[in-house]
Amino acid sequence: MGMKPRNKVVLVLHDIRSVHNVGSIFRTAECFGVEKIYLSGYTPAPIDRFGRDRKDFEKVALGAEKLVPWEKHMDIFLLSQNLRKEKYQICVVEQSPNSLQPDILRSVSNQKLALVFGNEVDGITPAILNEANHIYEIPMHGKKESLNVSVTAGIIIFLTCCLDNRTM
Repeated sequence: MGMKPRNKVVLVLHDIRSVHNVGSIFRTAECFGVEKIYLSGYTPAPIDRFGRDRKDFEKVALGAEKLVPWEKHMDIFLLSQNLRKEKYQICVVEQSPNSLQPDILRSVSNQKLALVFGNEVDGITPAILNEANHIYEIPMHGKKESLNVSVTAGIIIFLTCCLDNRTM
């Protein structure tokens, strides 16, 4: 018994280095009804360069890589242009002086959103941030300054796809 997502959501995973992080994001995306995942830059795909299924990916994604449509794109700027033409709001998740708290995502419904997540160490470049319609950041209250990208994706996907103004 599934629930219909509040928004049409796609993910852009840019220059994420860990196959385990990407596999985990695929699994979370499938659970919450993400429409599609775009892998850009050197983000690992569910298949290797020879077209074979990646066992390390399958171990984490648990079959979600077969259920969520995905595409590989090397050029994130061209991908961003194409998503804009399809009327997606480009929403980058990154620590930035210009970022908004993600709780605002609870008030967003019936919009097409492209959620962009970046490299585990370097994050998203300023050039990509300039492409964003919105930048979101999860506030940190502990001594650590960031979360793992797959955990961050899970929180943001849940806020975007599942919560409405009556929840929380």
